[in-house]
Amino acid sequence: MNISPAQTKRQYTTNYNGWLVYNGNHKLSDKWGLHLELQWRRSRIVLDNQQLLTRVGLNYYLNGQVSITAGYCYAITYPYGAFAAKCMFPENRIWEQINLKSSIGIVEVINRFRLEQRYINSPVLEDGIYEPGDAVYTNRARALIRFYVPLKGKTIEDRSCYVSGFNEVYINFGKNVGFNILDQNRVYLGIGYKMPKVGRLEIGYLNQLILKSDGIKVEKNHTIQVSLTSTIEFRKKKA
Repeated sequence: MNISPAQTKRQYTTNYNGWLVYNGNHKLSDKWGLHLELQWRRSRIVLDNQQLLTRVGLNYYLNGQVSITAGYCYAITYPYGAFAAKCMFPENRIWEQINLKSSIGIVEVINRFRLEQRYINSPVLEDGIYEPGDAVYTNRARALIRFYVPLKGKTIEDRSCYVSGFNEVYINFGKNVGFNILDQNRVYLGIGYKMPKVGRLEIGYLNQLILKSDGIKVEKNHTIQVSLTSTIEFRKKKA
């Protein structure tokens, strides 16, 4: 008799993580730019490896409020926590997104919609040893809304502080989804400082809900995140 996840009591665990994030959008010209991203994710705050993620992309700026990006992402996930993977495994992604900027009074608002085509080498048992298996293709959609609020004045100026927050939902779709459509939800709140000529430095709290593909295991993770968002331009300055 097969028992579906709906008939099985869900299992929950909590991890305490620390993430360091670099997120760069560097203009090459008025219309084109380079996206560079590195995330070093640790579990047990900083003691254990959790994930190392790199992402690159090419930005195209339709105007000052709208940009589109396509790129590549490589991630290595390590065993961590009570629901640890059987071994370290890699993932390759192709991704596309649209980024929309707007404002409501003094609040800066960003809406981002991203599609990911994922090739995941999940662990498999071979000759009594778990190793990364053949790549399995899945699709995922992500929707994010982020806000920035200056702590002084009406806009975020150089050498000023601000409050930042976001919510992002991750939805699986297509083949090989598993037993759940909702993959993750992330909620973040932090405080930041705008550094002249560099970008925005933030520290904040991230609440991460992960639903495993078996439909039973659920992670409720608490994360301290330190991030640098850089807008340093790579284009040549005119003489």
